Amino acid sequence: MIDRSAFLTEQRLAESSGLDAMSATQIVALMNAQDRVAIDAVAMAQAEVVAAVEIIVERFARGGRLIYVGAGSSGRLGVLDASECPPTFRSDPQQVIGIVAGGEPAMFRAQEGAEDSFEDGAKQIASRQVSERDVVCGIAAGGTTPFVHGALAETKSRGAATLFITCVDPFEGEPEYDVTMRALVGPEVLTGSTRLKAGTATKLILNQLSTASMVRSGKCYQNLMVDVRASNAKLRDRATRLISTICDTAPDDSAALLAAADQHVKVAIVMHKRRCDRERALAILEATNGSLRRAIKG
Repeated sequence: MIDRSAFLTEQRLAESSGLDAMSATQIVALMNAQDRVAIDAVAMAQAEVVAAVEIIVERFARGGRLIYVGAGSSGRLGVLDASECPPTFRSDPQQVIGIVAGGEPAMFRAQEGAEDSFEDGAKQIASRQVSERDVVCGIAAGGTTPFVHGALAETKSRGAATLFITCVDPFEGEPEYDVTMRALVGPEVLTGSTRLKAGTATKLILNQLSTASMVRSGKCYQNLMVDVRASNAKLRDRATRLISTICDTAPDDSAALLAAADQHVKVAIVMHKRRCDRERALAILEATNGSLRRAIKG
């Protein structure tokens, strides 16, 4: 059993020692102040996050996957980030995957004991046939979750890349991974409750990993979400406006282009810019690995 008493996430925050006697105004103000600490902690890990992004982009180029693994709040944050990638970047739902200890039921109701199984973490990786093309990112705010380290150990044995997000300093016996990102946010307002600023820091890092990797993989143009999946009224409206912005077309013309492109913004833009039909636009995008900038330049 690891002695976790000295870990940052287990320490008491002096500023919140009288938490139970504070007013709602005081509690919220304190939490706001502490959340700013999370932002600074993530900034200190920038070099490691960049290194992780470079690995992810390289694996995506090889047809590989990004797989998040975590337990409790950490696992749910990974699933959340993964689930947002297909609608935001029109990515294959299997390109970014989230695994949470305890499976789908753990997304909605705590399954605290599930995190203690090193073997189950390994089995989750084996069942998904992880290979050297993939990258697995373990998430464990407190640093020691057996389920996560089991998953990463199996990942290493398969030659895949390993990333680790945590909110504690290195500890004796901590496994080595390709990149470890440490958001050292310190003690929580509510002692040990890492769903608070540790969770905030984790969410910020996940935002950076998926967004930067997708952007570097050609999933946006300028700062526009051109790979958005126009699957509802709001997103169809956004898609139409994107086409109008890039092509300088009237809203009705942009809507017609989107329909002709089977609701695919990039295809619609290439059709207009290169004055071609949908099939030709698809071929151009395939030849440029999905880069709109390169596709319309030709």
